Amino acid sequence: MKLPRRKFLHLAAGSVALPAVSHFAWAQTYPSRPVRIIVGFPAGSSSDITARLIGQWLSERSGQQFSVENRTGAGTNIATESVAHAAPDGYTLLWVTHANAFNATLYDTLNFNFIRDIQPVASVLRVASVMDVTPSLPVKTVPEFIAYAKANPGKINMATQGIGSINHVAGELFKMMAGVDLVAVHYRGSFFPDLLGGQVQITFSPIPSSLDFIRAGKLRALAVTTAERAKVLPDVPTVGEFVKGYEATAWFGIGAPANTPAEIVDKLNREINAGLVDLGFMKRLNDQGGVPTPMSPVEFSNFISDETEKWGKVIKFAGIKPE
Repeated sequence: MKLPRRKFLHLAAGSVALPAVSHFAWAQTYPSRPVRIIVGFPAGSSSDITARLIGQWLSERSGQQFSVENRTGAGTNIATESVAHAAPDGYTLLWVTHANAFNATLYDTLNFNFIRDIQPVASVLRVASVMDVTPSLPVKTVPEFIAYAKANPGKINMATQGIGSINHVAGELFKMMAGVDLVAVHYRGSFFPDLLGGQVQITFSPIPSSLDFIRAGKLRALAVTTAERAKVLPDVPTVGEFVKGYEATAWFGIGAPANTPAEIVDKLNREINAGLVDLGFMKRLNDQGGVPTPMSPVEFSNFISDETEKWGKVIKFAGIKPE
């Protein structure tokens, strides 16, 4: 049976509009069941704690549970791969970090392409690191340290949390830009006992982990790694004040599988950004040593691309390879 042309066109228009209506309704009702945030770091880590804060905020805002699931291993690649291959429906999210930007170059073979397979949803916060030295080292400023390091090439040990960690690549960027030769010493556990004891002499450590040692006078803070001075260490200069253009920060956010409906991505972005300007929630993030950094999905995507390119150059220059 042939349909009249007018009825056919009406039905065709309805079939074209149907997906758009469905997506809109989906976004209106999302989330209708619990959501998982996959974190590539262990329970109790700064990533885990901050992700749980975001999960609690989203749970309260939506009335559905946003729970954290820790999937550690392979420098967060196991967690990222699980989300990259998950259904793009908004119910499996990734805790995105600086490690994802590093790993794009650090690992030669991955079962996913981070830029292609993960949709940036929302930036959450950045955490500054601090250039700490043991007090027995005869330097009190960044210029003094650079002069001392150049006079003692290969004799200063730099502690890191492992190959490809934030303090490792931040230190390698400093070595590259300042023209100094430091020996990276990688730890699986805490390096602070050796740093306090002088077996290693310097680290580029996230502020929360070293702040108590600095305030107690057990470590000397030469500079922070952000472009601006940190509020918790207002008298400590930035590395960039002496090494022009230097900046290295740990950063965190939320991602989703590629092709997640834009309506869901935008809804999550709005809800997260609402938390980042809420005074009570901001304080909780500040207490973790972080600075809230609200962005649109496009801005966060551009930021990730820039970070991936920047750290790719550093990793290649330093010849960093995973264990």
